[in-house]
Amino acid sequence: MGLPIRINFKKIRYIGEAIMFRHSIFSLPFAFIAAFAASKGTLKLYHLFWITVAMFGARNAANALNRVIDAAIDEKNPRTRERHVPAGILSKKELLAFSAFCLALLVLSAFMLNPLCVKLLPLAGFLLVFYSYTKRFTWGCHLFLGLASSAAPVGSWIAVTGRMEFPALVLGAVYGLWVAGFDIIYGTLDVDFDRKNGIHSIPADFGIEKALKISQGFHVISVLFLLWFWRLMHLGPLFFAGILVVSILLYYEHSIVSPTNLTHAKVASYNVNEVVGITMLAFFVADLIL
Repeated sequence: MGLPIRINFKKIRYIGEAIMFRHSIFSLPFAFIAAFAASKGTLKLYHLFWITVAMFGARNAANALNRVIDAAIDEKNPRTRERHVPAGILSKKELLAFSAFCLALLVLSAFMLNPLCVKLLPLAGFLLVFYSYTKRFTWGCHLFLGLASSAAPVGSWIAVTGRMEFPALVLGAVYGLWVAGFDIIYGTLDVDFDRKNGIHSIPADFGIEKALKISQGFHVISVLFLLWFWRLMHLGPLFFAGILVVSILLYYEHSIVSPTNLTHAKVASYNVNEVVGITMLAFFVADLIL
């Protein structure tokens, strides 16, 4: 008889909390939009399944590694010292093991999809790891995060077509600038700590007022690129309506934060944006159907 396998569901729950698993809704909608657009609306379940596995692997491996890499910084920061690793709820080894499992899923997915996905694995791996270190030496960390995040729609497109095509890069720019924009807002919460500890960010290096304006600029450009994608793909009025709704959400996001009132910075950077991706996907699917 084999030894019984025990699953520690409490640890699984803690890992899910530590890596903020629910924030997968940032990347998955844009990955699905790219997949459906690349397939001209005839996406195979095979592709959808392996793209989902790849997104789960990539996103969660990156976040688990980020928690390990930033553990010492999180322990110093009053806002983050209660996170699972500094608080001793999870060990670095446990998160590294989970990250290794997720990276294995990403590699398996790439081999199940097509040769170009496999060839791009080293680049994907580099982006997943490197962005966590960028705040140690450059205020461009938000852009590096956006670049790493843009791999979701671009990689999803390649997974379906086996090719790198221009509309995929446009959609990648949409997603990357959107992520960089709301990450800047989130960065306003740690300005004092970052300055004292040599951590770089746009808010810490340029001030909160300029940072919020840069964030607004990124989101305006993101919407313009979204309109460009709409034209490139010859999508219909429902997708255009979705762009308008998303623009209103982004406007609201920026209206509830200011240099003198950051009370709702976390709501603006996370909660509002949890709705943006789902909204865009819903309007895209409706456009395809109708």
